[in-house]
Amino acid sequence: MNFGQAISSGFRNYVGFTGRACRSEFWYWTLFTVVGSICLSILDTAVFPQILWSPLGTVFSVALLLPSLAVMVRRVHDVDKSGWFVLLIFIPVIGWIILLVWELRKGDEGDNRFGVDPLGAPAEESIQS
Repeated sequence: MNFGQAISSGFRNYVGFTGRACRSEFWYWTLFTVVGSICLSILDTAVFPQILWSPLGTVFSVALLLPSLAVMVRRVHDVDKSGWFVLLIFIPVIGWIILLVWELRKGDEGDNRFGVDPLGAPAEESIQS
């Protein structure tokens, strides 16, 4: 999945908490949100120098909160973990490390309990005697 496809998928599935997201989809989405936030913070500083908070950056962040959460849940699904594990983000350091490891890990090949492999690898078929 390339950058454009990942961003398109993030917006198309902005409330899609089912299924799976491959590493490239998750990390391209993360790159998009970080770069967008930085650019808007710079623009906010230039346009609104007297305002201490970043109005454009805040609108951007709020608008992308739900799609970002959905992409993260689908990414955790790709490593066969429940989406509820995303709540580990609220446990400082330890939770962040656990989520980072899962987000960096290669997803399960083939189908898992959350859906088909986003990379298209066929599921292993059982051999019957």
